[in-house]
Amino acid sequence: MTGPREDDDSSPLRDGYAWPAEWAPHARTWMCWPCRIEAWGGPEQLLRAKQAFARVARAISTFEPVTMAVRPNDAAEAKLACAGKTGIFEVPLDDSWARDMGPTFLRGPGGGRAAVQWRFNAWGNKYQPYAEDAVLATRIARAAEARVYEAPLVCEGGAIHSDGAGTLITTEQCLLNANRNPNLTRQEIEERLALHTGARRIVWLGDGFSDDETDGHVDNIACFVAPGRVLVGMPASRAHPDFAPAREAVRRLTEARDAQGLRIETVEIEQPLTPRTDRNGRLLQSSYVNFYLPNGGVVMPSFGDPNDEKARAVIAACFPGRDVLQIDALDIVEGGGGIHCITQQEPA
Repeated sequence: MTGPREDDDSSPLRDGYAWPAEWAPHARTWMCWPCRIEAWGGPEQLLRAKQAFARVARAISTFEPVTMAVRPNDAAEAKLACAGKTGIFEVPLDDSWARDMGPTFLRGPGGGRAAVQWRFNAWGNKYQPYAEDAVLATRIARAAEARVYEAPLVCEGGAIHSDGAGTLITTEQCLLNANRNPNLTRQEIEERLALHTGARRIVWLGDGFSDDETDGHVDNIACFVAPGRVLVGMPASRAHPDFAPAREAVRRLTEARDAQGLRIETVEIEQPLTPRTDRNGRLLQSSYVNFYLPNGGVVMPSFGDPNDEKARAVIAACFPGRDVLQIDALDIVEGGGGIHCITQQEPA
């Protein structure tokens, strides 16, 4: 252990730590090598997922260092697939979604760093086993020499998003779900989020998103692109099951105030025109919102869709001066997540 664990009188907020925005400078990106075959449905699909993860890792490595957490038996494979462009961190793994299983890194006094170990229950006990993933955040934090705080809240990194200035967005569908925190009220969840991220204002988006895998993670729906400015994924068709929930998300955001008491501006990005389904016929959550911000860049998904270039233009306008790389993400989405879901930033 590199630092004291949380006790009754200690929390990140009380100790001066807060969650910086994703666009703040990074020391590196953490990822996890795909390993749970049932998430993708078979060996061939898992192989394609590994190739897609490697493409993302190589793209990010052009902007900043990448460390890949990998099962010891898979270390040689991962190193070869990533063309030696990533560091390798050998560790037991059950799954591969670094955003959700990994630590939420914080910055504190004098540039010190800490990390939150959320309680992890595999997205509402959807997968077994998950004991190794439930302690992965602590193992990564130790490797990064960051102080560890254990949060008394079931939460995944993809369930929350911050502007780095005290405002956090999340969804009722996820954090108020009976499969996450059935014994906590909304107020108690807000208090735990505030204590462990430094948030002063929490804006709740609704529910009803057709995402059975994560129960409506916010990073597939909306994300901050600047303090007080939120990008919202809007389905291209009114017939899409997420159209009404997305419009409700826009309504809630525009009626809300941020931590500074200012109105929140929304920017809509039209989602892929062509609906895709997985091997079981379920609608795939192919979302342009699910991108990642390495130092000086944007690594965003493409889906072989007519809206790919239009989405690229919207995101480039949100982040002027950053190089935008699009990576084919369909083989990642088949497993239940996207580019943001497989990455986790460690602040500089």
